[in-house]
Amino acid sequence: MQTLAVTVGMTLAAGNATAHTHATGNGTDILAADSTHALLHQQDTIRMLARTDSVKTSKRRDWSTWRPNPKRAMWLAIVLPGAGQIYNRKYWKLPIVYGGFVGCAYAMRWNNQMYRDYSQAYLDIMDDDPNTQSYNQFLHLGAKIDDSNLQRYQTLFKKRKDKFRKWRDLSFFCLVGVYALSVIDAYVDASLSEFDISKDLSLRVEPTIINNERERNPIKANSLGMSFSLNF
Repeated sequence: MQTLAVTVGMTLAAGNATAHTHATGNGTDILAADSTHALLHQQDTIRMLARTDSVKTSKRRDWSTWRPNPKRAMWLAIVLPGAGQIYNRKYWKLPIVYGGFVGCAYAMRWNNQMYRDYSQAYLDIMDDDPNTQSYNQFLHLGAKIDDSNLQRYQTLFKKRKDKFRKWRDLSFFCLVGVYALSVIDAYVDASLSEFDISKDLSLRVEPTIINNERERNPIKANSLGMSFSLNF
């Protein structure tokens, strides 16, 4: 597409230069020299663009020297999280993988600590020992538990204990999910590493013969049709 646009531009430039030469009449030699200089400048531009395209083409990945193995990438990711991404040379994915592990581990540790604190507070508020009052650290300033609100606080501590236990378990499953996604990503990335993602998007339309296997008559079994194939 880039070469076509440049060619059209050359044709228009040449036409303008010729029209201008015939319109003036006087000083034809000077105008012809100017138009020739412009055409030479545009030809140099085309050569530079072609050289740039050839350099970009030469920088394409050479699969004869590097071809990742999907199974090896998968096993490396299973043994050591992030090793599959390193093997596929996708280093920019490492902060995402390890960030997910660190975030899930921190959430699991924090929720587990809160679950243990509220569990102990719930046990203390349910017994009759006046020396066990760890639940006071969760009360607002000036609040006090007595017989009038004891039942409400018992229910409250129980709900919070169950809530943080659920969040702790959910954090663990999220950690397992990040590990599984890192393994899947390493395998899929290695499998799709040879997938052609060039800019050549072309649609080919050509006649073809369609075979109908259900038709017993050989004359009616074959019919003409159109075949559409998209290269991407």
